[in-house]
Amino acid sequence: MRDCCTAEAGSFDIAVVGAGSAGFSAAITAAEEGARVALIGHGTIGGTCVNVGCVPSKAMIRAMEVMHAAPAAARFDGIEAQARITDWGAVIRQKQALVDDLRAAKYVDVLPNYNGIAYLEGAAAFGEGGALALSGERVRAGKVIIATGSRPHVPAIPGLEALRHHDSTSILTLEELPGSLIVMGGGYVGAELAQIFARAGTHVTIVTRRGLLPEAEPEIAAALTRAFEDEGIGVRTVRRYTRAAQSGDRIALTVDAGSGEETLKADELLLATGRVPNTEHLALARAGIATDSRGGIVVDERMRTSCPGVYAAGDVTGRDQFVYMAAYGAKLAAKNAMNGEGLAYDNSAMPAVVFCDPQVASVGLTEAQARAASHEVRASVLPLEHVPRALAARDTRGLIKLVADGPSKRLLGAHILAPEGADSIQTAAMALKAGMTYEDLGATIFPYLTTVEGLKLAAQTFERDVTRLSCCAG
Repeated sequence: MRDCCTAEAGSFDIAVVGAGSAGFSAAITAAEEGARVALIGHGTIGGTCVNVGCVPSKAMIRAMEVMHAAPAAARFDGIEAQARITDWGAVIRQKQALVDDLRAAKYVDVLPNYNGIAYLEGAAAFGEGGALALSGERVRAGKVIIATGSRPHVPAIPGLEALRHHDSTSILTLEELPGSLIVMGGGYVGAELAQIFARAGTHVTIVTRRGLLPEAEPEIAAALTRAFEDEGIGVRTVRRYTRAAQSGDRIALTVDAGSGEETLKADELLLATGRVPNTEHLALARAGIATDSRGGIVVDERMRTSCPGVYAAGDVTGRDQFVYMAAYGAKLAAKNAMNGEGLAYDNSAMPAVVFCDPQVASVGLTEAQARAASHEVRASVLPLEHVPRALAARDTRGLIKLVADGPSKRLLGAHILAPEGADSIQTAAMALKAGMTYEDLGATIFPYLTTVEGLKLAAQTFERDVTRLSCCAG
């Protein structure tokens, strides 16, 4: 096959299309390797994470933890607490100020530190013959890395297009708190945003076709559903979404609940049904670049597309849609483009976190995935009521599940549902990376009265009854 973009005199070594986390990672990596880089951005610099994803949502999650402090305080005798929202618009504006500051500090102000990077603004696409072009002008580059990210998916539901609805971006710009909200979709975006608004005082109903966090271990999904319902968040699993309509000032969503149609009404509707790769305007077919059924660019383990000389990384590939994996894949793409394609993408010890409360954190294989991979699986499940940290905090919502290969006892996966679970998962990731057995993990010294100590107890649960151990025994 031909090279899709041929270097010429006065050209760039690499053109990076997309100026989000993956694009910046690729551009900086290539510049540090001595490359002349064209970083092509279109729209707001910084991409999803800082502008409309990780940063704003986690800031709002933390803010609403304050609102939950009052009911949480009831777990302790002799304590009363209260919190109330006096100005929702002020909360939203403070969140946006943080976004603006971080966009400047981590993106705009970073570029001047790299003389080898030229920032170009505009919508890039492949022209006839497969050459990359920007506003009709050819971008002369030896290699191309595509990192154009993704956008919220809009499901094909009759009546939806004519209806007022929100995605994960617009819902966090509302300066008036809605009285009620329907969240369509039970994935991590839907779960996090649903809890933000519920804790702010909005009546929230999650409507999903596959349950809450359908990719999680079933024990964790079920326990999180109970925790949400205990907070007053409705979780409705339906067969399909039938139609949507405006009902006066309210939104009406009709669903097939299995026993017939039912119409749910709320002040606002949030679509959280996944994300779609941003590829539709790139004219990839002109360069012979293959895509999957959702439009994601197909890449191999070296981040190469089907067109020699063109790589892709991040959400545009449709896989591992986490900012740190986007940056990791983009760095590999840049190094492979510069130095001979010797580095392979490895997500076998990729930690993932859902920042709801309790938090969901996982790494490695689920029990179902391990069985599908032909392992003779052993699994342990430890409810938090057996973890001293949870008892001291009077908050035993959650569990820890470990998955192992039976004959070798090697750990294959770890899955945590706990109020502080996110800060424990990296220990499990390192255990998987090191090829540890559950016996190794169970024999490791952990600090007492920490959530991460639960990993040790869960590992011991494979062979022992931890309820018969003293506090620090084993």
